[in-house]
Amino acid sequence: MADFTEARVQELQQEAISLAHKNERLSAALATARRRLEELQEQLDTLTRPPGSYGVFLEADMAAREADVMVGGRRMRLPVVPTMPLGAIRRGQLVRLNEQMLAISAAGYETTGALVYVREVLSDGRIVATSRADDSIVLIPSGELAATRVRIGDVLLADLKSGTALEIIQLSELDDLLLEEEPDVDYSDIGGLNEQIMEIRDAIELPFAHPDTFREHGLRPPKGVLLYGPPGCGKTLIAKAVATSLARTTRAEGDKAYFLNIKGPELLDKYVGETERHIRTIFARAREKASSGMPVVVFFDEMESLFRTRGSGVSSDVETTIVPQLLAEIDGVEQLDNVVVIGASNREDMIDPAILRPGRLDVKIRVNRPDREGTADIFYKYLTESLPYHEDEISRYGGISGVIKHLTQVAVDRIFATEDSEKMFIVTFADGSRHTMYFKDFVSGALVANIVDRVKKAAVKDFLASGERGIRTSHMHAALTQEKREHDALRATTDPEEWARVLGRAGARVTDVATAE
Repeated sequence: MADFTEARVQELQQEAISLAHKNERLSAALATARRRLEELQEQLDTLTRPPGSYGVFLEADMAAREADVMVGGRRMRLPVVPTMPLGAIRRGQLVRLNEQMLAISAAGYETTGALVYVREVLSDGRIVATSRADDSIVLIPSGELAATRVRIGDVLLADLKSGTALEIIQLSELDDLLLEEEPDVDYSDIGGLNEQIMEIRDAIELPFAHPDTFREHGLRPPKGVLLYGPPGCGKTLIAKAVATSLARTTRAEGDKAYFLNIKGPELLDKYVGETERHIRTIFARAREKASSGMPVVVFFDEMESLFRTRGSGVSSDVETTIVPQLLAEIDGVEQLDNVVVIGASNREDMIDPAILRPGRLDVKIRVNRPDREGTADIFYKYLTESLPYHEDEISRYGGISGVIKHLTQVAVDRIFATEDSEKMFIVTFADGSRHTMYFKDFVSGALVANIVDRVKKAAVKDFLASGERGIRTSHMHAALTQEKREHDALRATTDPEEWARVLGRAGARVTDVATAE
């Protein structure tokens, strides 16, 4: 009987263990099913949830826990959930709204919108801007933009519906046109232009250096200078040297002036009004820089391509609006204090006469091709003592300075030779006159620099081929021959404007170009 009872107990215990395992598996299955049901319910809730929306935050009422939000073009006062950090949200930031139009969380800033151009920054921080259609609008900077310095002429991304400026957009168009430099070119770096340098210093620097004396005599500094003459003769270098010298004249030693380098052809824009806007931006930037007392030189290169005579029928007569815009900036109610406009041109006869009259570009300085002495001076600027010269040359001419003098003499004699063998072209003009062209008729600072570069390259090639280091006279002869040969290709150019630039004869019309016999 005892054995039967014990066996029964063991059997019941086994059944209890089995039932316990089944119960555990059932509980796990129920838990899994419950989780799955919850997931399905969550998915169902998501699918059936009313759509949320976004608005642009404008300002907050901290006491009432409410916010002004621009929603679909309408300004609305909305309640804010307690968990949302209202004090950390900035103007222009996106906020999420639920179906009850309750602000529940903050998001980032819009990355798309309209592009506008800054015309003025008001004292309270608001921004006066214009669109491409030239419509004016007043914007308030967003939270991120408020900590950034906004300048006249900047391009901004704006949300026009909320009246918010979001960020500064860096466009290459104006950066390509307006090269803002702090030049370090000195007058001593320019060769062969001593007379022109003296003229421009008397015209521009004296009024800046002695303003009281000029005011006493009823004189005002000139508003602008025109540098004209053949290409490659140093007009840009002179303009940069003016900026550097003005800084030394008007400020403490070591201070820099600003040089705004404007490329005329690149300033033209196919859209109506865009070129005029660029010109306004350029002068606004110049006034901004000059307001700190630093001299600013606005340099218009190839001026004839942008400010042609009005009514000439060239470039679809876009000059009828571009020229008046420049005149308005020069003559405008806003004084161009500490701002000097310098124009450079190869064809001064094509510039609108209104720009060249007194009171605008007051001073006209012709930058001619250098003579023998000037050409030698330019060679001395490029053939420096730091260059490697061949030992045989140094021994033959009594040192490095003797080699430089000899090489310069060789170059100048060859360039200014007028023997029959050195004749290049015979140019016939519309008035019947003829001009025999020699190598000297092409000389310029740029040509001298190119010749010296050829000398250096020839010396490098000889060193790599033979191991003999240093510049020799043979390198100079080879460079001069190669430079002259390349100028022979000009005979194929019969365009009168191109030849007028080469000759420096304004308005000269070429009818024939022949190779000299």
